[in-house]
Amino acid sequence: MMTRSLLFLFWMLPTCVVVAEPQPAELGAALVNPGYHEPPAWFKQSFLDIREDVQEATDAGKRVVLYFYQDGCPYCKKLLEVNFGLRDITEKTRSNFDVIAINMWGDREVTGFDGTVTTEKQFAEAMKVMFTPTLLFLDEQGKVVVRLNGYYPPHKFGAVLDYVAGRMEKKMDFRTFWAQRAPPPSRGVLHQQDDYLQPPYRLAQRDSGKPLLVLFEQKDCAACDELHLDILKREESRRLLKGFDVVLLDMWSNTPVQTPDGRNTTASKWARALGVQYAPTLVMFDAGGREVFRTEAYLKAFHTQSALDYVLSGAYRTQPSFQRFIQARADALEAQGVHVDLMK
Repeated sequence: MMTRSLLFLFWMLPTCVVVAEPQPAELGAALVNPGYHEPPAWFKQSFLDIREDVQEATDAGKRVVLYFYQDGCPYCKKLLEVNFGLRDITEKTRSNFDVIAINMWGDREVTGFDGTVTTEKQFAEAMKVMFTPTLLFLDEQGKVVVRLNGYYPPHKFGAVLDYVAGRMEKKMDFRTFWAQRAPPPSRGVLHQQDDYLQPPYRLAQRDSGKPLLVLFEQKDCAACDELHLDILKREESRRLLKGFDVVLLDMWSNTPVQTPDGRNTTASKWARALGVQYAPTLVMFDAGGREVFRTEAYLKAFHTQSALDYVLSGAYRTQPSFQRFIQARADALEAQGVHVDLMK
């Protein structure tokens, strides 16, 4: 049951509204799965005995999240791609929660909180699931701590994770927590620059002789904002970037791309083929189109610049350890009187 203090946060959220259960004859035509997306492999493979799931999570020091979805729900797709396309959100969720996917129209057996055996759709109805996605964050007794009726953008979703993982409901309601926290949203844009390569992206036909830097990003990404609005604007970063051909791609888009090895594909398919999971991911190729290095984690300025220098200088050919390279680079800068602050 949602408290009044939480209701105000949910009523304006983007959702897929549930109108009626699709009948079998309608499934092929009405639900073509335009927004369906397979849940991440790290979601719990549950037998859907919710009591057992809560106990197992409690024993592991975690909590349970029930994720109700339906095929053809674009906001479910957005949750799985955008939110869980950010490393900090994924790692925070995996560390603190067992996430269990429940198809609100499904027929798998579910054992509810009171031991009653029903189906997924009956359980969803009993839990008054009216929108997708709906996420129920449970405590150690199986009670709902926070209920999200709809899609939360990453900055708000991350705050909910912190609230529930920190057992903050014992200290304050979420409204108070949110007022204290109020994390800023991302800019919601891709930070394209005039000096980046422009479409059509025929990356196999480059003749600059430079290495290639491909920035895989997404619009809802605060770390991408920081990368472009701070880190890549610094003088040392700009100097290093001049040595690359730079391409910025939306990792979920259907933008046509010819890859460095000559394959015609799209940005999203190429990202998937390369195993890109998080935004931002920086993938660097040599002048011949061979991938030589990438960064996937959240990095501040020194490590980002060091990654660029590692490739641009050609050090990757003779020094296989990036950690040794950055240590030597830091020592050289300190010797020149340039203090290295790893967190600035």
